[in-house]
Amino acid sequence: MRLNRNDIGNLELWQHTGIEMPKFDFEKMVAATRENPTWVHFGAGNIFRGFIAALQQKLLDSGEADTGIIAVEAYDFEIIDRIYKPFDNLSLLVHMNADGSLYNKVIASISEGLAGDTSREQDWERLKEVFCKPSLQMASFTVTEKGYSLTGMSGDCLPDVKNDIENGPKEPKNLIAKVCSLLLERFFCGGLPIAMVSMDNCSHNGEILQKSMLSIAKGWIEKGFADKKFMAYLSNPSKVSFPCTMIDKITPRPSEAVCNAVSKLGIEDIKIVRTSKNTFISQFVNAEKPQYLVIEDHFPNGRMKLEEAGVIFTDRETVERVERMKVTTCLNPLHTALAVFGNLLGYKLIADEMKNPYLKRLVERIGYDEGMPVVVNPGILQPAAFIKEVIEERLPNPYIPDTPQRIACDTSQKIPVRFGETIKTYCSNPRLDVRGLTYIPLTIAAWCRYLMGVDDCGNIMELSPDPMLEELREYVKGIELGSIQPEGYMLKPILSNERIFGSNLYEIGLGDKIEGMFKEMIEGKYAVKAVLEKYIHC
Repeated sequence: MRLNRNDIGNLELWQHTGIEMPKFDFEKMVAATRENPTWVHFGAGNIFRGFIAALQQKLLDSGEADTGIIAVEAYDFEIIDRIYKPFDNLSLLVHMNADGSLYNKVIASISEGLAGDTSREQDWERLKEVFCKPSLQMASFTVTEKGYSLTGMSGDCLPDVKNDIENGPKEPKNLIAKVCSLLLERFFCGGLPIAMVSMDNCSHNGEILQKSMLSIAKGWIEKGFADKKFMAYLSNPSKVSFPCTMIDKITPRPSEAVCNAVSKLGIEDIKIVRTSKNTFISQFVNAEKPQYLVIEDHFPNGRMKLEEAGVIFTDRETVERVERMKVTTCLNPLHTALAVFGNLLGYKLIADEMKNPYLKRLVERIGYDEGMPVVVNPGILQPAAFIKEVIEERLPNPYIPDTPQRIACDTSQKIPVRFGETIKTYCSNPRLDVRGLTYIPLTIAAWCRYLMGVDDCGNIMELSPDPMLEELREYVKGIELGSIQPEGYMLKPILSNERIFGSNLYEIGLGDKIEGMFKEMIEGKYAVKAVLEKYIHC
């Protein structure tokens, strides 16, 4: 058996496997989507295939939809070339249950896999064709926080962004410029309406996407590459909307154990690929079963009935409360804390970290003690129940092969939301004392210690990719374990940077505290472990 359009049509091949198969006609779906596409998605990785594509599959299975999703990868084209096209855009979703059992399902809702770049002429022309179709209702995104960033730490435009603004929309390199170029094509086709839906773990993700898009458009208008009417089009919510969303589902790197289990079922050619851009991906996606997606219900060209697949549609204010609950308090800050300390202490699995009483207590105190006082109950999900599920069921799940190394990717882009928002709320609330925070500062100090690239045993440690990594490491370059550091402000370039933390941490009274914790962590080998135990008091 192979994951291809021929074999999935022969259900007898799959009967003995227990794998759930598509209940719709794959060929008809591909043809219908080719002619009248409704949904294009940017970011063809695991969260898309393991969650978002599965939502549309439910609609296709039930007859609530007849078109699929066009998947676009604008960064790592090997995903399309090695995972999508050889397998006719099919994948296998593997839910990893807490009891060790696996639930398997073939995902067949993706009609096309395209490389989103002008160098791939055939794919780019197809994308332009798609964006000129009146049937297109939504373009969605899972491109991580850094995908929306147009500037570096200094606040200056990134090189690709600067070049894209200077050279116009014909051959864009930056993701946002690429999408803006495609929207310009849609504008030329009569100003057709569309919803641009970020599904990334960013606070106010719709607003961030819109701001970045308008920045590119403004630059092109100033350079004479576009008319002011294009800005009016992008700014008109009845034409182009940017709904806010909250998404939550852990989809870690593919597991060797799952790969072996899937191969034993008789599916051929299953393997884990590591691309030249360090993406780990396979024909299968292993993921946890719990999942949440809340979307602001603002779709100027109509939308698919995703509520039938479990998506919650509501107003922007409610989405923001749910997102803030999850991203700034109940899950993401806990993940980042485990990622930072897990790397330093030599852990390879998040679930193993949760067996350490000090690390478990750390995330409890970040979540319950320091985070919950600033949470606004969104009404549609209960914060206490949500964080309880996270700490007691989801993070400790031993069958989820999620690693602190994966979660540590792009930490500089995550901190403004995962910790910065809580810090700002403490500063703005007269009933709260930001100087009383302990466990969030402890994690920030550990992150600064992590940037040294040396673990708690004194060994060289590989750091996860981060767009600011090279710049940040320069600030801790001369610091060594056991060395005596001069008093005051050794971390000032980092801790005073409002782009990272949302505040100057010295001005609000946390900078010196964090420096003190950092100094304790560099006293010698095993100092991180000692400092963690000192402040946690299990």
